[in-house]
Amino acid sequence: RIVDAAGGHPLQLWGWGEVKASGPWRPVRLKVLGPDGEVAGGAQVLVRRLPAPFRSLSYVPRGPFVAPDGVGSEAARTAVIDAVVAYCKREIGGVGVTIEPDWDESTPIAASGLQRASNTILYPSTLILDLTRSEDDLLAAAGKSTRYDIRKAGRSGLEVRRVTSEAEVRDVIDLYRVSAAHAGFPLHDDEYYLAIHREMGDASLLVAAFSEGKPCSFVWSVVSGATAFELYGGVDDAGRKLRANAPVKWHATRLAAEAGVRRYDMNG
Repeated sequence: RIVDAAGGHPLQLWGWGEVKASGPWRPVRLKVLGPDGEVAGGAQVLVRRLPAPFRSLSYVPRGPFVAPDGVGSEAARTAVIDAVVAYCKREIGGVGVTIEPDWDESTPIAASGLQRASNTILYPSTLILDLTRSEDDLLAAAGKSTRYDIRKAGRSGLEVRRVTSEAEVRDVIDLYRVSAAHAGFPLHDDEYYLAIHREMGDASLLVAAFSEGKPCSFVWSVVSGATAFELYGGVDDAGRKLRANAPVKWHATRLAAEAGVRRYDMNG
């Protein structure tokens, strides 16, 4: 509730910390209060143990967040960052704190001791759709072939819908393995993806296209009150033949918009 009320990113949600806790990370949730006792911002810090003498690394994925819109004023950003770093230094220790806020690169950050990293963990550049725009505006900005694929989906026998049952999530994971083998990229084990489904709950937005009862294309996002953040996507030969990717992604953006989400971040 705090993350959503402050306009924070879905990777700052409690459930995402639980997902990462299934591996080598330990989540630490910090709430920063202003002088009036109200929530000024906060951070979910993921802590990973390192060999001696480094001890640990603290990482804040797409955070901290600063009320009321996730970004706040420059003074508020500075106060929240300083508070988070001070806590990590005092209570966690280790080699330092890496932050990757969900802020435009031009956003001024005046907190002391910051150094720009030479590399990043998450993609530093991405495409973000403004979901406050009308469907007609968003479609008009898409390519002609994309609009055609979206409109054709119903006529081609595709069933495009949200996936909520664990059995169908497992089917989507199987599809993802086919897609990964085709494209040549590694995956987590199945339990990691099942943890996202279980721990994120309603904040897990998994949309798939089904052909003859089996998923052939999917896109998987996590969603906060303000932002949908795309994690994974895949397609098999049947999905490619049916040109299922565009209607799947379109349906995901429409579900996010209907839930009041303002931004759809394609994560790259």
